[in-house]
Amino acid sequence: MAVQETVDHKYVYDFAEGNKDLKDLLGGKGANLAEMTNLGLPVPPGFIITTEACKAYLATGEEPAGLAGQIATHLEALEREMGRRLGDPDDPLLVSVRSGAKFSMPGMMETVLNVGLNDRSVVGLSAQAGGNDRFAWDSYRRLIQMFGKTVCEVPGEEFEHALDEAKRAKGTTNDLDLDADDLRGLVDAYKRIFVKHTGREFPQEPREQLDLAIRAVFESWNAERAVVYRRQERIPADLGTAVNVVSMVFGNLGPDSGTGVAFTRDPGSGAQGIYGDYLANAQGEDVVAGIRNTVPLQELEQLDKKSYDELLAFMARLEGHYKDLCDIEFTIERGKLWMLQTRVGKRTAAAAFVIAGQLVDEGLIDLDEALHRVNGAQLAQLMFPRFRLDHEFQPVAKGIGASPGAASGKVVFTSARAVELAAEGESVILVRRETNPDDLNGMIASQGILTSRGGKTSHAAVVARGMGKTCVSGADEIDVNVPAKRFTVAGQTVNEGDIVSIDGTTGKVYLGEVPVMPSEVVQYFEGSIEPEHIDNPLVRAVHRIMTHADGKRRLAVRTNADTGADAARARRFGAQGIGLCRTEHMFLGDRRELVERLILARTDDERDSALAALLPLQRDDFVEIFREMDGLPVTVRLIDPPLHEFLPPLEQLAVNVAVAQERGEDVAKEEALLAAVRRMHEENPMLGLRGVRLGLVIPGLFAMQVRAIAEAAVAVTRAGAVAKPEIMVPLVGAVQELETVRAEAEKIIAEVVGDSGVEVLIGTMIEVPRAALTAGQIAEAAQFFSFGTNDLTQMAWGFSRDDVEGAFFWRYLELGIFGISPFESIDRDGVGRLVRIAAEEGRAARPELKLGVCGEHGGDPDSVHFFHEVGLDYVSCSPFRVPVARLEAGRAAVETDGSDSR
Repeated sequence: MAVQETVDHKYVYDFAEGNKDLKDLLGGKGANLAEMTNLGLPVPPGFIITTEACKAYLATGEEPAGLAGQIATHLEALEREMGRRLGDPDDPLLVSVRSGAKFSMPGMMETVLNVGLNDRSVVGLSAQAGGNDRFAWDSYRRLIQMFGKTVCEVPGEEFEHALDEAKRAKGTTNDLDLDADDLRGLVDAYKRIFVKHTGREFPQEPREQLDLAIRAVFESWNAERAVVYRRQERIPADLGTAVNVVSMVFGNLGPDSGTGVAFTRDPGSGAQGIYGDYLANAQGEDVVAGIRNTVPLQELEQLDKKSYDELLAFMARLEGHYKDLCDIEFTIERGKLWMLQTRVGKRTAAAAFVIAGQLVDEGLIDLDEALHRVNGAQLAQLMFPRFRLDHEFQPVAKGIGASPGAASGKVVFTSARAVELAAEGESVILVRRETNPDDLNGMIASQGILTSRGGKTSHAAVVARGMGKTCVSGADEIDVNVPAKRFTVAGQTVNEGDIVSIDGTTGKVYLGEVPVMPSEVVQYFEGSIEPEHIDNPLVRAVHRIMTHADGKRRLAVRTNADTGADAARARRFGAQGIGLCRTEHMFLGDRRELVERLILARTDDERDSALAALLPLQRDDFVEIFREMDGLPVTVRLIDPPLHEFLPPLEQLAVNVAVAQERGEDVAKEEALLAAVRRMHEENPMLGLRGVRLGLVIPGLFAMQVRAIAEAAVAVTRAGAVAKPEIMVPLVGAVQELETVRAEAEKIIAEVVGDSGVEVLIGTMIEVPRAALTAGQIAEAAQFFSFGTNDLTQMAWGFSRDDVEGAFFWRYLELGIFGISPFESIDRDGVGRLVRIAAEEGRAARPELKLGVCGEHGGDPDSVHFFHEVGLDYVSCSPFRVPVARLEAGRAAVETDGSDSR
């Protein structure tokens, strides 16, 4: 883009020019600061540099033309409004420089406070504060520390070591015990650290500080932790961040000042009340960093009743305005309350459902909006188990239940170790004094997070809640020694590798592994809690929202089930049929011998004998499933994998035969098996003799299965139930394959069904790209399509799922080639386009064609929305994901079709 094109572009906005609906341009923080300003709340004046400026900078490595001048213009206006100049030695204006993307990314990008301080203006700041030298020098050391780490990549631990040394020299562990002289000496130490790592003196020019801080915020959008967080939360990488330049207000001016974070409802449970943390004589970063333990927000009433009452009034006003839980940051400067930020607050899965229900009751939102505000990922979290406690398990410590759940695992003390052990399949609990943004990878890898410092608004708590991770924070009875890789509590030492259990609801910490029990939400879905007897607020909210989702959704939800037990559980969870019954699972265990007989058969009689022995076993399996699914459709997929999968591996069999021969044993049977395995060996069996090809090559195999299905359906129907079988032919790539199988199947069905009234549909699985591209032809011979998106994804991408996910997907995710694995969520542009083509052309050829999906994507929330948009009739997923799919199908209907109902 040419420089001239950007000269007249507006890159900077005053708060009064924005509003909460401009998050794409002003970022979430800036848009909400503007909204609060327009509501008349006390917001420190400032301005916003747009996300467009960030994107232009990141694209070229240079500030877009015109930005510097616009910043100067708005800075001059801010100086006039405040009556102070940036960095003035006598009466300085100081500003904070903060990131602010469209979506909240707590702690992932940069903030620099007290910009404008230097060796001269620190004296003026002291005079501003009534001769409070301690406050001025404390503010200066914070600027050097933040600026050094954020802007110039000075190792943060060097500043921390210098601070610890200053406290040791003073004989204290509390920052507040350091006086002005101590802090002046600390500033000198920080400057030496800065020079050591940067090769230059700490910048004294205020505008240079501001410009470098703005650039650092831009660049933090692509910092590793921000990239990892976006990937985890599925936030697009091309949004950029806004930069908020805000005049400083100070919570560290003394006991009549302070800073805090407030929630309009409990972000952990959804309960109404007063929730938050407050820290007297502190700046905002002290609260979220967890470096000092806060006091509950209610204690502010005793410390500053006027500010407390004002804050409660503002909280009520903001919640009514946003019609949602609000997360609020504030500072009190010598008795004056300032509102520094508000946003729709992150909450736990339980709180999301409870709050949505509360807001409906209060008339702030309707049930459609309540459905929009929860999601399947949250519902899945609520189905996780919880601890089963008895007298044997006594907590050794208690902190703050910051993010609920029950988690057990091996203790680790570093993010790197957490990632390492998790990659080996271990469950780990990350234990820290407090977490920081650099711990993100370890937090993702861990089952839970335990910190000895911080509260419900610390970094650990906020990030864990956003990720759905169990977290206990502020367990200050625990003495964490990271270098020694141990912590001590209640006279006991816990070393790295020892197992602990943490309860993110109660905040309790247990030594050893605590057994778990099903969640109440699962008990509700399984029918052990009747709707009219629900007294748990969470279960009541889930019931209400799920009922509304079921009333709205167009997509039916089936299950993937191969046994009567799985079918029964899925039906309790709300499944409306079976979308995939895999018959190959019925050939395992004791039946392998019959499959071996089939494979080794040398004559028609031997083959027919083996099939005849398998027939009643298959029939009994189907009877059990049809009985459990009485009145609901059951899609049975004819055998799909290559037959050699039912035999021992080639290498193992060859070794066994060689060893037995060496011993002189009779190995005739094993030699025959080995010869069969060698005969059927394929370089790429997933593209070889399997599915429909197997049924066409081995006479009688599909016929036996079709007969078993039809006989089971007739038996169940005559016993008084209703069987609705659907026979699915796998791996079809050409209509002629399906026509051949269907002709044989229809003859068998007509012979078996007779006048029983049983109807059997015959369709196919669309899992070969050619089938999707010739769907119009295939629909002439198919009564239904079911998209097998696992194989369709493999063949469309040319990936072998069993090999590639561990081999290189991590690199593709790291490089941004994938936002998420295409096996986890449907690739809309590629695989999704094949689904869309097949659905449209199939329906054009046969309007009554039933369309479903039975791959893993059938239970993925985002994929369910896509399948709704494409016009499928149902999705099918594992039993445990049925409630998730039901919820997302309802959300899809509300979000895309409005009042469309099933």
